[in-house]
Amino acid sequence: MIRAADLAASPIIVRKNKKIKGIILLSIFLLLALTTVNIVVSYFSTINAAEVSIANQSIEMAKSIAADLDVAAYQRFLVHKQRDADFWKIAEYLNDAKKKIGATYVYILLVDNPEVTKTMIHGMTKADPIDYYIGEYCTVPKTQIALALQSKTYSTGIIHDAKLGDYMSVGAPIKDAAGKMIGYLGIDMGARMVEEIGGVVIANSYSTFFFNVVFVLVMLVLFLVIQRWYQREMKKAVGETELTYQEEFRAILTSVRSIRHDFVNHIQVLYGLLDFKYYQRAVEYIESLFKEIKLVDLTLKINNPTLLVLFQSKWVLAQNKQIELEYDVMQDMFDRIKSTDLIRIFSNLIDNAIEAVQDMPQEQRKIKVTCKRVGNHYWFEVQNTGRSIPEHERAHLFAGGFTTKQQSPDKPRGFGLSIVKAIVHQYSGEVDFTSNSQLTTFRVMIPLMDS
Repeated sequence: MIRAADLAASPIIVRKNKKIKGIILLSIFLLLALTTVNIVVSYFSTINAAEVSIANQSIEMAKSIAADLDVAAYQRFLVHKQRDADFWKIAEYLNDAKKKIGATYVYILLVDNPEVTKTMIHGMTKADPIDYYIGEYCTVPKTQIALALQSKTYSTGIIHDAKLGDYMSVGAPIKDAAGKMIGYLGIDMGARMVEEIGGVVIANSYSTFFFNVVFVLVMLVLFLVIQRWYQREMKKAVGETELTYQEEFRAILTSVRSIRHDFVNHIQVLYGLLDFKYYQRAVEYIESLFKEIKLVDLTLKINNPTLLVLFQSKWVLAQNKQIELEYDVMQDMFDRIKSTDLIRIFSNLIDNAIEAVQDMPQEQRKIKVTCKRVGNHYWFEVQNTGRSIPEHERAHLFAGGFTTKQQSPDKPRGFGLSIVKAIVHQYSGEVDFTSNSQLTTFRVMIPLMDS
């Protein structure tokens, strides 16, 4: 049969499930997006690192070529700036260097203008089909020209030129014996060569990219596993809390029925006494009822409404079993502990105490519950008369499922104290007990954390 409450709750559950699924899908999307960004950034960072590495290596080659250049021959060339023997000697030296390093061009620049530079000698031979003339303008960017004027090395990154194509250019100063810059040696590396070297670097970085992808996938799987585990734990916790509340609400309803029944009986007795004009007996009867009501009335002693309802229901349960149940409760909200946890702690401890004393003679059935704040701790205590807990049982008392009572398939036993211990440990507290032939006492101490 489908209950109205189930039908009312279904849309809420559906909305919650949709919200959870939406959060999961959004998390997956963000994770994949971040992964993609990470891979793209890693790729371009690797390309950039390859270009920087090639540029640094080319600068070192330019410095080496400039250092081995015949400076005297170049100085003689600068006097006439003609294609004489000194010119061809230097051109062939540059051409030989070009072949060895695999460059597109190797040349000497005249750097005397912050706007433009001129090529003085290209690396070539007399049989070279391309005729490079002396003083040809060179497309070195202004930023690099400024570095050259300061006798510093430079690198350009990839330059896109409609005439010469894509290339990378580096340069190093040529100095005379006195350390004065007399020229500038430039090297142009074709972009294809740079891309090929970068491709090798990228290929060697595939393992890194693969690791990134695997790492993200592992994180995604862990996220889903943790999310599912969290949902199961939440359902378990909610189920246990709901079960505890249902049991206590049933106890409260039973208490209300019992009180109503007793009330009717008391009214009938009083009506009979008054009807027969036994006024003194009626007064005595009312006085006894008043004492009993004072014992039941806990509203002035307990500020926490959860504890009030719980203790009231347990008191009625104890009365029905002819057990004397006494409360010593400080006027405190005890709000550092969740209401559901308070219920589970005291409900289990009091139920165990009631079960422990109900087989004793009526005059010996006594339970005392203490609920106080002592210094920076909560101090809870449930004490009952009854037999001493045997030594061989004490070590297993807080183990889940351990019980000395007969098990029932409808209601598993032996989990109350393990639940209490788990809750108390969540609040960094301690639970222990003492037991002798007269009294058994369970104590819970929970430190008050700074909120």
